[in-house]
Amino acid sequence: MKLLQEIRLKRCLIGFDKTLILVFIFFLISCKSIIIPVFSTQQPPLTPNYDNLTTWAILPNTYPENLKQWQTNTDTLKVDVFYIYPTLNIEDKDLRWNVPVTDATQNEKVINKAVYFQASAFLNSGKLYVPYYRQAHLRSYKLYNTGGKEALNLAYSDVKKSFKTYLEKYNHGRPIIIASHSQGTTHAIKLLKEFFDGKPLQDQLVAAYIPGIGVKKNEFKHIDYMISPTQTGGFVSWNTFKKNYYPKAYEEWFTETVVSNPINWNEKSESQLSDHKGFLFTNSKLYTQAVQVFVKEGILWISLPHFPYRLFVLGKKEYHQGDINLFWEDIRENASLRVDSYFKTHSMLTEKKN
Repeated sequence: MKLLQEIRLKRCLIGFDKTLILVFIFFLISCKSIIIPVFSTQQPPLTPNYDNLTTWAILPNTYPENLKQWQTNTDTLKVDVFYIYPTLNIEDKDLRWNVPVTDATQNEKVINKAVYFQASAFLNSGKLYVPYYRQAHLRSYKLYNTGGKEALNLAYSDVKKSFKTYLEKYNHGRPIIIASHSQGTTHAIKLLKEFFDGKPLQDQLVAAYIPGIGVKKNEFKHIDYMISPTQTGGFVSWNTFKKNYYPKAYEEWFTETVVSNPINWNEKSESQLSDHKGFLFTNSKLYTQAVQVFVKEGILWISLPHFPYRLFVLGKKEYHQGDINLFWEDIRENASLRVDSYFKTHSMLTEKKN
Protein backbone atom coordinates (compact mmCIF):
# COMPACT_ATOMS: atom_id res chain seq x y z
CA MET A 1 0.00 0.00 0.00
CA LYS A 2 2.81 2.34 0.92
CA LEU A 3 4.60 1.53 -2.34
CA LEU A 4 1.47 2.32 -4.35
CA GLN A 5 1.14 5.72 -2.64
CA GLU A 6 4.78 6.54 -3.43
CA ILE A 7 4.27 5.66 -7.12
CA ARG A 8 1.17 7.87 -7.28
CA LEU A 9 3.02 10.73 -5.58
CA LYS A 10 5.91 10.47 -8.05
CA ARG A 11 3.47 10.54 -10.96
CA CYS A 12 1.82 13.64 -9.56
CA LEU A 13 5.18 15.35 -9.09
CA ILE A 14 6.26 14.43 -12.62
CA GLY A 15 2.99 15.79 -13.99
CA PHE A 16 3.39 18.91 -11.88
CA ASP A 17 6.93 19.43 -13.24
CA LYS A 18 5.70 19.11 -16.81
CA THR A 19 2.96 21.65 -16.12
CA LEU A 20 5.50 24.09 -14.69
CA ILE A 21 7.73 23.63 -17.72
CA LEU A 22 4.82 24.26 -20.11
CA VAL A 23 3.76 27.37 -18.17
CA PHE A 24 7.34 28.63 -18.19
CA ILE A 25 7.68 28.08 -21.95
CA PHE A 26 4.37 29.86 -22.58
CA PHE A 27 5.53 32.72 -20.38
CA LEU A 28 8.77 33.06 -22.36
CA ILE A 29 6.93 33.03 -25.68
CA SER A 30 4.32 35.57 -24.57
CA CYS A 31 6.98 37.86 -23.12
CA LYS A 32 9.16 37.71 -26.20
CA SER A 33 9.49 41.24 -27.49
CA ILE A 34 8.06 41.97 -30.93
CA ILE A 35 10.70 43.02 -33.41
CA ILE A 36 9.48 45.95 -35.49
CA PRO A 37 10.88 45.90 -39.04
CA VAL A 38 12.95 48.87 -40.18
CA PHE A 39 10.72 51.23 -42.17
CA SER A 40 12.98 51.23 -45.23
CA THR A 41 12.91 47.41 -45.44
CA GLN A 42 9.12 47.21 -45.54
CA GLN A 43 7.39 47.52 -48.89
CA PRO A 44 4.92 50.43 -48.62
CA PRO A 45 1.31 49.79 -49.64
CA LEU A 46 0.31 50.82 -53.15
CA THR A 47 -0.30 54.54 -53.63
CA PRO A 48 -4.05 55.23 -53.89
CA ASN A 49 -5.53 56.91 -56.94
CA TYR A 50 -8.20 59.31 -55.73
CA ASP A 51 -9.85 59.46 -59.12
CA ASN A 52 -11.18 56.00 -58.18
CA LEU A 53 -14.30 56.11 -56.03
CA THR A 54 -13.10 53.09 -54.04
CA THR A 55 -10.35 55.18 -52.44
CA TRP A 56 -12.97 57.34 -50.72
CA ALA A 57 -14.67 56.11 -47.57
CA ILE A 58 -17.38 58.73 -47.92
CA LEU A 59 -18.55 60.98 -50.74
CA PRO A 60 -21.78 63.01 -50.64
CA ASN A 61 -23.63 60.41 -52.73
CA THR A 62 -22.26 57.35 -50.92
CA TYR A 63 -23.45 57.79 -47.33
CA PRO A 64 -24.12 54.43 -45.62
CA GLU A 65 -27.60 53.93 -44.19
CA ASN A 66 -26.50 54.13 -40.54
CA LEU A 67 -25.02 57.57 -41.24
CA LYS A 68 -28.13 58.93 -42.93
CA GLN A 69 -30.13 58.68 -39.70
CA TRP A 70 -28.27 61.73 -38.39
CA GLN A 71 -28.84 63.80 -41.51
CA THR A 72 -31.74 66.23 -41.33
CA ASN A 73 -30.47 68.87 -43.74
CA THR A 74 -29.95 67.61 -47.29
CA ASP A 75 -31.13 70.36 -49.66
CA THR A 76 -29.35 73.51 -48.54
CA LEU A 77 -25.80 72.36 -47.85
CA LYS A 78 -23.54 75.07 -49.25
CA VAL A 79 -20.38 73.94 -47.46
CA ASP A 80 -18.04 70.95 -47.80
CA VAL A 81 -16.59 69.03 -44.85
CA PHE A 82 -13.21 67.36 -45.39
CA TYR A 83 -12.69 64.89 -42.54
CA ILE A 84 -9.42 63.10 -41.68
CA TYR A 85 -9.88 60.13 -39.36
CA PRO A 86 -7.67 59.15 -36.38
CA THR A 87 -5.32 56.20 -35.90
CA LEU A 88 -7.33 52.99 -36.07
CA ASN A 89 -4.47 50.49 -36.41
CA ILE A 90 -3.37 50.07 -32.79
CA GLU A 91 -2.66 46.32 -32.62
CA ASP A 92 0.79 45.48 -31.23
CA LYS A 93 1.02 42.34 -33.35
CA ASP A 94 0.44 44.27 -36.58
CA LEU A 95 3.97 44.97 -37.81
CA ARG A 96 2.94 47.20 -40.70
CA TRP A 97 4.04 50.81 -40.54
CA ASN A 98 1.22 51.86 -42.88
CA VAL A 99 -2.14 50.31 -43.74
CA PRO A 100 -3.18 49.87 -47.39
CA VAL A 101 -6.40 51.61 -48.37
CA THR A 102 -7.72 48.20 -49.46
CA ASP A 103 -7.60 46.75 -45.93
CA ALA A 104 -11.22 45.70 -45.35
CA THR A 105 -10.85 45.42 -41.56
CA GLN A 106 -9.45 48.93 -41.14
CA ASN A 107 -11.90 50.39 -43.66
CA GLU A 108 -14.82 48.97 -41.70
CA LYS A 109 -13.47 50.81 -38.65
CA VAL A 110 -13.22 54.02 -40.65
CA ILE A 111 -16.88 53.95 -41.64
CA ASN A 112 -18.53 52.41 -38.58
CA LYS A 113 -16.38 53.98 -35.86
CA ALA A 114 -14.58 57.12 -36.98
CA VAL A 115 -17.13 58.42 -39.47
CA TYR A 116 -20.18 57.29 -37.51
CA PHE A 117 -19.12 58.75 -34.14
CA GLN A 118 -17.08 61.74 -35.28
CA ALA A 119 -17.68 62.96 -38.83
CA SER A 120 -21.43 62.50 -38.35
CA ALA A 121 -21.45 65.62 -36.17
CA PHE A 122 -20.84 67.69 -39.33
CA LEU A 123 -23.45 66.05 -41.58
CA ASN A 124 -25.94 68.91 -41.33
CA SER A 125 -23.32 71.58 -41.91
CA GLY A 126 -21.87 70.40 -45.20
CA LYS A 127 -21.32 67.67 -47.74
CA LEU A 128 -18.96 65.08 -46.32
CA TYR A 129 -15.72 63.95 -47.97
CA VAL A 130 -13.61 61.26 -46.29
CA PRO A 131 -10.63 59.76 -48.15
CA TYR A 132 -9.05 56.49 -47.16
CA TYR A 133 -5.35 57.01 -46.56
CA ARG A 134 -2.41 54.79 -45.68
CA GLN A 135 -2.69 55.57 -41.98
CA ALA A 136 0.43 55.15 -39.86
CA HIS A 137 0.42 52.61 -37.03
CA LEU A 138 -0.03 54.04 -33.53
CA ARG A 139 3.59 53.16 -32.69
CA SER A 140 4.70 55.83 -35.18
CA TYR A 141 4.38 58.47 -32.47
CA LYS A 142 6.39 56.54 -29.88
CA LEU A 143 8.98 55.47 -32.47
CA TYR A 144 8.95 58.78 -34.31
CA ASN A 145 12.72 58.89 -34.80
CA THR A 146 13.04 55.25 -35.85
CA GLY A 147 10.48 54.95 -38.62
CA GLY A 148 7.47 56.84 -37.27
CA LYS A 149 8.31 60.07 -39.05
CA GLU A 150 8.50 58.32 -42.40
CA ALA A 151 5.25 56.45 -41.77
CA LEU A 152 3.41 59.65 -40.86
CA ASN A 153 4.86 61.45 -43.87
CA LEU A 154 3.64 58.65 -46.12
CA ALA A 155 0.18 58.92 -44.59
CA TYR A 156 0.13 62.68 -45.10
CA SER A 157 1.16 62.32 -48.73
CA ASP A 158 -2.16 60.51 -49.27
CA VAL A 159 -4.17 63.14 -47.40
CA LYS A 160 -2.53 65.86 -49.49
CA LYS A 161 -3.13 64.00 -52.73
CA SER A 162 -6.78 63.31 -51.86
CA PHE A 163 -7.34 66.96 -50.94
CA LYS A 164 -5.89 68.11 -54.26
CA THR A 165 -8.24 65.73 -56.05
CA TYR A 166 -11.12 67.04 -53.95
CA LEU A 167 -10.29 70.63 -54.92
CA GLU A 168 -9.99 69.77 -58.61
CA LYS A 169 -13.06 67.53 -58.95
CA TYR A 170 -15.55 68.39 -56.22
CA ASN A 171 -15.08 71.74 -54.50
CA HIS A 172 -16.05 74.28 -57.20
CA GLY A 173 -15.23 77.22 -54.92
CA ARG A 174 -17.44 76.13 -52.01
CA PRO A 175 -16.56 77.01 -48.39
CA ILE A 176 -14.76 74.28 -46.42
CA ILE A 177 -14.77 72.87 -42.91
CA ILE A 178 -11.68 70.86 -41.99
CA ALA A 179 -12.44 68.25 -39.32
CA SER A 180 -10.04 65.73 -37.82
CA HIS A 181 -8.94 63.83 -34.74
CA SER A 182 -5.66 62.47 -33.36
CA GLN A 183 -3.46 61.30 -36.27
CA GLY A 184 -5.97 63.02 -38.51
CA THR A 185 -5.15 66.27 -36.75
CA THR A 186 -1.42 65.70 -37.27
CA HIS A 187 -2.17 65.66 -40.99
CA ALA A 188 -4.77 68.43 -40.82
CA ILE A 189 -2.22 70.85 -39.32
CA LYS A 190 0.13 70.25 -42.27
CA LEU A 191 -2.76 70.51 -44.71
CA LEU A 192 -3.89 73.83 -43.26
CA LYS A 193 -0.36 75.23 -43.44
CA GLU A 194 0.20 74.07 -47.01
CA PHE A 195 -3.16 74.99 -48.55
CA PHE A 196 -4.83 77.64 -46.36
CA ASP A 197 -2.43 79.58 -44.12
CA GLY A 198 -1.98 82.93 -45.84
CA LYS A 199 -3.10 81.39 -49.17
CA PRO A 200 -6.12 82.36 -51.33
CA LEU A 201 -7.96 79.23 -50.15
CA GLN A 202 -8.05 80.61 -46.60
CA ASP A 203 -10.97 82.79 -47.69
CA GLN A 204 -13.00 79.57 -48.13
CA LEU A 205 -12.18 78.24 -44.65
CA VAL A 206 -15.28 78.24 -42.45
CA ALA A 207 -13.49 76.61 -39.50
CA ALA A 208 -11.06 73.86 -38.58
CA TYR A 209 -12.09 71.47 -35.79
CA ILE A 210 -8.80 69.75 -34.96
CA PRO A 211 -8.82 68.07 -31.51
CA GLY A 212 -6.80 65.08 -30.30
CA ILE A 213 -3.31 66.56 -30.70
CA GLY A 214 -1.75 69.49 -28.86
CA VAL A 215 -1.87 72.60 -31.06
CA LYS A 216 0.06 75.77 -30.21
CA LYS A 217 -1.81 79.10 -30.31
CA ASN A 218 0.67 80.42 -32.85
CA GLU A 219 0.81 77.18 -34.86
CA PHE A 220 -0.30 79.07 -37.95
CA LYS A 221 0.78 82.44 -39.26
CA HIS A 222 -2.61 83.65 -40.45
CA ILE A 223 -5.19 81.16 -39.13
CA ASP A 224 -6.38 82.33 -35.71
CA TYR A 225 -7.42 80.37 -32.66
CA MET A 226 -11.18 80.99 -32.34
CA ILE A 227 -12.56 82.18 -28.99
CA SER A 228 -16.21 82.87 -29.80
CA PRO A 229 -18.95 80.51 -31.04
CA THR A 230 -19.63 82.53 -34.21
CA GLN A 231 -16.03 83.24 -35.20
CA THR A 232 -14.98 81.83 -38.57
CA GLY A 233 -11.80 81.29 -40.55
CA GLY A 234 -9.87 79.90 -37.57
CA PHE A 235 -9.40 76.70 -35.58
CA VAL A 236 -10.46 75.06 -32.33
CA SER A 237 -8.73 72.19 -30.52
CA TRP A 238 -8.79 70.29 -27.22
CA ASN A 239 -7.62 67.07 -25.51
CA THR A 240 -9.94 65.49 -22.95
CA PHE A 241 -9.06 63.96 -19.58
CA LYS A 242 -10.72 63.22 -16.25
CA LYS A 243 -10.93 66.16 -13.88
CA ASN A 244 -7.78 66.64 -11.77
CA TYR A 245 -5.77 64.18 -13.88
CA TYR A 246 -2.54 65.15 -15.63
CA PRO A 247 -1.31 62.66 -18.26
CA LYS A 248 2.25 61.33 -18.07
CA ALA A 249 3.19 63.08 -21.31
CA TYR A 250 1.70 66.38 -20.16
CA GLU A 251 4.95 68.36 -20.25
CA GLU A 252 5.96 66.98 -23.64
CA TRP A 253 2.62 67.11 -25.44
CA PHE A 254 0.34 69.69 -23.88
CA THR A 255 2.12 72.60 -22.22
CA GLU A 256 1.42 75.88 -24.03
CA THR A 257 -1.20 74.31 -26.30
CA VAL A 258 -4.63 75.82 -26.81
CA VAL A 259 -7.76 74.45 -25.16
CA SER A 260 -11.12 75.27 -26.65
CA ASN A 261 -14.28 75.01 -24.59
CA PRO A 262 -16.31 72.59 -26.77
CA ILE A 263 -19.55 73.40 -24.96
CA ASN A 264 -19.61 77.19 -24.74
CA TRP A 265 -16.98 77.86 -27.46
CA ASN A 266 -15.73 80.94 -25.63
CA GLU A 267 -13.01 81.85 -23.15
CA LYS A 268 -14.89 80.61 -20.09
CA SER A 269 -12.76 78.22 -18.06
CA GLU A 270 -15.70 75.95 -17.26
CA SER A 271 -19.26 75.13 -18.24
CA GLN A 272 -22.32 74.08 -16.32
CA LEU A 273 -23.78 70.60 -16.62
CA SER A 274 -26.96 72.14 -18.02
CA ASP A 275 -24.97 73.70 -20.90
CA HIS A 276 -23.99 70.35 -22.37
CA LYS A 277 -26.10 69.53 -25.42
CA GLY A 278 -25.27 65.86 -25.77
CA PHE A 279 -22.76 63.12 -26.51
CA LEU A 280 -23.21 60.22 -28.87
CA PHE A 281 -22.60 56.97 -27.01
CA THR A 282 -21.72 53.59 -28.54
CA ASN A 283 -25.36 52.48 -28.26
CA SER A 284 -26.24 55.23 -30.77
CA LYS A 285 -28.14 57.22 -28.15
CA LEU A 286 -27.60 60.87 -27.29
CA TYR A 287 -27.19 61.84 -23.63
CA THR A 288 -27.78 65.47 -22.76
CA GLN A 289 -26.54 67.49 -19.77
CA ALA A 290 -24.03 64.75 -19.14
CA VAL A 291 -20.65 66.47 -18.96
CA GLN A 292 -19.14 69.53 -17.35
CA VAL A 293 -15.83 70.85 -18.72
CA PHE A 294 -12.94 72.63 -17.02
CA VAL A 295 -10.35 74.34 -19.19
CA LYS A 296 -6.84 73.89 -17.82
CA GLU A 297 -3.50 74.88 -19.28
CA GLY A 298 -3.00 72.62 -22.26
CA ILE A 299 -5.79 70.08 -21.52
CA LEU A 300 -9.55 69.83 -21.06
CA TRP A 301 -10.90 68.24 -17.88
CA ILE A 302 -14.38 66.74 -17.71
CA SER A 303 -16.58 65.58 -14.87
CA LEU A 304 -17.66 61.96 -14.63
CA PRO A 305 -20.23 61.62 -17.44
CA HIS A 306 -23.87 61.38 -16.34
CA PHE A 307 -25.39 58.50 -18.29
CA PRO A 308 -26.73 55.00 -17.48
CA TYR A 309 -23.35 53.32 -17.97
CA ARG A 310 -21.25 55.67 -15.86
CA LEU A 311 -20.12 52.87 -13.52
CA PHE A 312 -18.05 51.48 -16.39
CA VAL A 313 -15.97 54.67 -16.61
CA LEU A 314 -15.37 55.32 -12.91
CA GLY A 315 -11.66 54.57 -13.26
CA LYS A 316 -11.23 56.10 -16.68
CA LYS A 317 -8.70 58.95 -16.79
CA GLU A 318 -8.08 59.54 -20.48
CA TYR A 319 -10.95 60.36 -22.83
CA HIS A 320 -8.93 60.71 -26.00
CA GLN A 321 -11.26 58.44 -27.98
CA GLY A 322 -14.23 60.57 -26.95
CA ASP A 323 -12.80 63.98 -27.87
CA ILE A 324 -15.54 64.44 -30.46
CA ASN A 325 -18.48 62.19 -29.60
CA LEU A 326 -18.50 63.41 -25.97
CA PHE A 327 -19.50 66.80 -27.43
CA TRP A 328 -21.26 65.50 -30.55
CA GLU A 329 -24.40 67.64 -30.33
CA ASP A 330 -22.42 70.68 -29.16
CA ILE A 331 -20.18 70.38 -32.22
CA ARG A 332 -23.11 69.75 -34.54
CA GLU A 333 -24.90 72.93 -33.45
CA ASN A 334 -21.73 75.01 -33.41
CA ALA A 335 -20.68 73.92 -36.90
CA SER A 336 -24.07 75.00 -38.27
CA LEU A 337 -23.78 78.29 -36.37
CA ARG A 338 -20.35 78.99 -37.86
CA VAL A 339 -21.62 78.19 -41.36
CA ASP A 340 -24.41 80.75 -40.95
CA SER A 341 -21.94 83.26 -39.55
CA TYR A 342 -19.55 82.65 -42.45
CA PHE A 343 -22.19 83.43 -45.08
CA LYS A 344 -23.45 86.50 -43.21
CA THR A 345 -19.92 87.87 -42.95
CA HIS A 346 -19.08 87.15 -46.57
CA SER A 347 -22.34 88.56 -47.91
CA MET A 348 -21.61 91.78 -46.02
CA LEU A 349 -18.11 91.91 -47.48
CA THR A 350 -19.50 91.31 -50.96
CA GLU A 351 -22.03 94.13 -50.54
CA LYS A 352 -19.27 96.49 -49.40
CA LYS A 353 -17.15 95.59 -52.46
CA ASN A 354 -20.09 96.26 -54.76
